[in-house]
Amino acid sequence: MNLTETYLQKCSAIIERIHAQQSQIKQAAEWFAQTILAGRMVHVFGSGHSRIMVEEMWPRYGSFPGFNPIVELSLTFHNLVVGANGQRQAMFLENVSGLADRILRNFDLHETDTALIISSSGCNIVPIEIAELFQQKKIKVVAIITKEHSEQSNSKRSDGKKLSDFADLILDTGAPVGDAMIYVPNLDTPVSPGSTVGGAMIVNCIKAELANLLTAAGHPPKVLTAGALVGTERATTLFESAYDEHAHRLAKLYEHVGR
Repeated sequence: MNLTETYLQKCSAIIERIHAQQSQIKQAAEWFAQTILAGRMVHVFGSGHSRIMVEEMWPRYGSFPGFNPIVELSLTFHNLVVGANGQRQAMFLENVSGLADRILRNFDLHETDTALIISSSGCNIVPIEIAELFQQKKIKVVAIITKEHSEQSNSKRSDGKKLSDFADLILDTGAPVGDAMIYVPNLDTPVSPGSTVGGAMIVNCIKAELANLLTAAGHPPKVLTAGALVGTERATTLFESAYDEHAHRLAKLYEHVGR
């Protein structure tokens, strides 16, 4: 049995699932373009391993300003696994009601903003409440979930509502129920998840469509680009200007906090 081949075949199926969502991806990009062209930011949130998609969006090579990455270390710091700052605490905290409100209390939100919330199950309380609070502020919410997994999972909220109940647009990673995609002989539990593969593809498809919209509107983004591609001087200029733009956009999110 060639398990690598099996995994790659399943990834090919994920690609087909993403391919079928092109219109939704373009819609997300259009909403995000409106936000960025208005001088505001797209808020990006994920707890647990969904944090990976936040960092995939910004900042990294091939990315550009316009996104507010909301990454709470208490919900995403997995390196120590056990002991202080361990995984048990993180998994507990992402189901504490009210934490989402404390997180968003730090920002001056505006209905011109948009949001991208990532949660494979769509069933943990903090990302659900983050989306709910954004919608209460009339901020459009795009959710990335694993549809099959979410549909067969139970929400941690007492009312049973999931992230999909507070999303204006839903994108599906295409991974299976349980996420892991490979069954090894004589092992009864599967390995090798697929949601990160699908999530990364969705994020970068949105990024490409968005860069095209911004450029067509006469505001080409300042893309973090490797010196090996554009030369050290240009790469340095792009990095500095991109980070400066991020700071200026972020400053607007603190300008009227608490007023």
